[in-house]
Amino acid sequence: MFLAAAFSIALLQSAPDPALLAEVKAADTALFETFFERCEPARMTAMVTPDFEMYHDKGGVVATSGAGFVGIYAKECERRKAPDAWRSRRALLPEMLHVDPVPGYGAIEEGDHVFYERKGDGPEKLVGKAHFVHLWKKTPDGWQAARILSYAHQAVE
Repeated sequence: MFLAAAFSIALLQSAPDPALLAEVKAADTALFETFFERCEPARMTAMVTPDFEMYHDKGGVVATSGAGFVGIYAKECERRKAPDAWRSRRALLPEMLHVDPVPGYGAIEEGDHVFYERKGDGPEKLVGKAHFVHLWKKTPDGWQAARILSYAHQAVE
């Protein structure tokens, strides 16, 4: 009887929380839209923790602080101002998204995403796919990305 009750509690605890999923998905969308499609360093600063870290299987250790990450972002914004610059867009694959709570901190988000590129105002082309894990911190001001792991990158033809 005790084992059955413990198993039932474990199942309830592991059931996805629709509200948490919606909140984290919205934070994810805002972060990547800001990074790829806008140029707002102040907004990006508010979206990452001061101790933000990002690791990438192709780019290595991308950032070890929020300020460092925003600095990289600001340089990328300047580069994209050229009329013939390459521009990228990221799209979340919602069917692959999974979010788990981290009590007293925030949430872990895991999933897959795809990337599109275009040169200048040219046509957009699907170019890659990757897996990710994000650690999100829930603050009084909203969700902030604390850690990003981006890996298993594959070209898409």
